[in-house]
Amino acid sequence: MCSLVLLSASAGAQINSGVMSPPANTRPPRLENVGIEQHLDAQVPPDLTFRDETGKSVKLADYFGRKPLILNLVYYNCTMLCGEALAGLASAMRLVKFDVGNEFDVITVSFDPRETPEMAAAKKIDYVKRYGRANAAAGWHFLTGQPDSINALTKTVGFQYQYDPKSNQYAHATAIMVLTPQGRISRYFYGVDFPPKDLRMGLVEASQGKIGNAVDAVLLYCYHYNPETGKYGAMVANILRLAAAATILLLGGLIFILWRLDRSVTKKTATKTRYAQ
Repeated sequence: MCSLVLLSASAGAQINSGVMSPPANTRPPRLENVGIEQHLDAQVPPDLTFRDETGKSVKLADYFGRKPLILNLVYYNCTMLCGEALAGLASAMRLVKFDVGNEFDVITVSFDPRETPEMAAAKKIDYVKRYGRANAAAGWHFLTGQPDSINALTKTVGFQYQYDPKSNQYAHATAIMVLTPQGRISRYFYGVDFPPKDLRMGLVEASQGKIGNAVDAVLLYCYHYNPETGKYGAMVANILRLAAAATILLLGGLIFILWRLDRSVTKKTATKTRYAQ
């Protein structure tokens, strides 16, 4: 029964799952260079230099080495997708028990080199307030940078975007990347709505088991990340193995209880017979 429930949930998730951008030769005009190309296990360059929301010069290496990270690329003057992506990320993180600044950090980077630390600071105030947990300001970093650093970062993570001078806006896709503590790309999640279950499992995997609990370990055994959809899907074989093991344990426990009861009844009967004689 548990297996059927898990399989049904997985089927529903597959129907609603997001997909990567279509191939370049099928995209509309002016969107040929827009999309996300997965570079799983690629190392994000630690020496890239940016400015944080206070104007301080920082390197990405300053955020590496301690805990898993979420990286998302936006631009702060965006009037459409970027705000939705940031709001979706804040909402998803509120539904995950891990705390920004404790179990993981977030790095939000503007890919528009014209934007300033003051703009980053305003965004940080807004979205840290939306997230609403203590210590979040210490763990959610909003960065701006120069073209060389931005281009190197976007190329490494496969984030492709295009500037439209007519609208003075950028055409771009939306995704977040989960990084290991060392800055390697572990998972991509697409869109502006990130399932908390997937986000939690992605963080647990990226942490190499340093965060999470036994339930997370079971879920990671039963679910597998699908790069094509950017979602976790059920591993039917593993679920059946787990269900079989649980069934064997339950039957073994039942047999042991019945055996103990039978011995107890036999012992009591023998005692009564001896006293009766």
